[in-house]
Amino acid sequence: MSQPPERANSAGNTLTTGLKGRQITMISIGGVIGAGLFVGSSAAISAAGPAVLISFLLAGALVVLVMRMLGEMAVANPDTGSFSTYADRALGRWAGFSIGWLYWWFYVLVIPIEAIAAGKILGGALGLPTWLPALVVILLLAGSNLLAVRNYGEFEYWFALLKVVAIVGFLIIGILALTGVLPASDSSGVSHLWDRGGFAPQGAVAILTGLLTAMFAFQGSEIVTIAAAESSEPKRNIKKAIRAVVWRLSLFYLGSVFFVVCLVPWDSPDLEQGSYQAALERVGIPGASWIMDVVVVIAVCSCLNSAIYTASRMAYSLAKRGDAPHVLGRTSANGTPRNAVVASTVIGIAAVIANFAVPDVFTYLIASSGAIALMMYLVIAITQYATRRGSRGIAPEAPMWAFPYLTLLTIAGIAVVLVVMAILPGHRLELWLSLGLALVLVAAGVLLQRGSAGTRTASSLRTGTDAGPAAPPERSRS
Repeated sequence: MSQPPERANSAGNTLTTGLKGRQITMISIGGVIGAGLFVGSSAAISAAGPAVLISFLLAGALVVLVMRMLGEMAVANPDTGSFSTYADRALGRWAGFSIGWLYWWFYVLVIPIEAIAAGKILGGALGLPTWLPALVVILLLAGSNLLAVRNYGEFEYWFALLKVVAIVGFLIIGILALTGVLPASDSSGVSHLWDRGGFAPQGAVAILTGLLTAMFAFQGSEIVTIAAAESSEPKRNIKKAIRAVVWRLSLFYLGSVFFVVCLVPWDSPDLEQGSYQAALERVGIPGASWIMDVVVVIAVCSCLNSAIYTASRMAYSLAKRGDAPHVLGRTSANGTPRNAVVASTVIGIAAVIANFAVPDVFTYLIASSGAIALMMYLVIAITQYATRRGSRGIAPEAPMWAFPYLTLLTIAGIAVVLVVMAILPGHRLELWLSLGLALVLVAAGVLLQRGSAGTRTASSLRTGTDAGPAAPPERSRS
């Protein structure tokens, strides 16, 4: 269903279509580029050795398949609630309610994680306590999200562009280093792929450990399907973003990690300071540490900006479906869900305070979101399967490849990754806390569904978007 052009929002309960095509493109690119690539990938390399390339390849393949499935549903019905709304319609209110709130919780906790990372770098450079720049960054980006959506889009456009420039620059340096144009220390080269204990020196289990890190690093690809609902051409923007997801993941992640592994031995202690920084120092780039500090601050600010946006839109969508307080579904005159932005930001700030006041509690809060990304992927796959099965032979505009075989294979693959989390000691706490939270929300969703049985009309299940400029009928609250 196409969206009408941007208009004044006098009703106080609808979003506008303020995002431009170029902004959507950069949001889709920037969504998969975070500090996990620039810094966090070093942990995966240390754990799996050169075989980390297999880890990223497998994780990337799963994410590409999931995004193709999500794209099929999003093109058919652009919606700011994205997979939560689709799960609501295909599986039941309990599914949309539970995965929507899980996703909201995930991104609310991304706010303090990214803010603290920025605070450490900025605080160290300016001689300030970490919490002060962390809070300032949150308030500044929350302020941009309180303005019209085009402001969020413009901030994210430049954040993403700078990240892309950094990655492209790194790839060029990597090529020059491996071809001998730039001198690299310690005889760096492709021989590092096998000369220190073989290609998989830590064994197959380590590849699975790297797979988990890679899966979480890829989180964010789905944001484009949420943002596209606030653009004038959502279907076109979603199709374009989904088609490009393969080369983005291949170039940015596999390309970058390949050069890091070739330039820096997988067991080098230099990786502790960050994979990109270690590689740049091997090539002799002056000021590598300072350069990467700037890049990481940009990356975390971008992720924080998107986290506030994404959490607020999911809260808004839940409210419009009657699954969150009604006040979160109200918008300001510029079409921004101001209450949802403020509520998500306040909880994020509270988590920052908890990190410094009661760090043990903060650790458990973060762990509770550890498996949510995988749950989201699983729900997307199951929802797409159920939606396609219920379409009665109607061909989608952007069909999933080889349905139902690749869909079922993806579901099985995600299930295997969840089992791996249960087996590996370092991830068990994340899995069980996330599952515990999910069970509580599923139970609440089932109760809500039973309570609303008989009051929900068929049209509210099969209507158009509930997140674009024109909102659908709300659930009866009798």
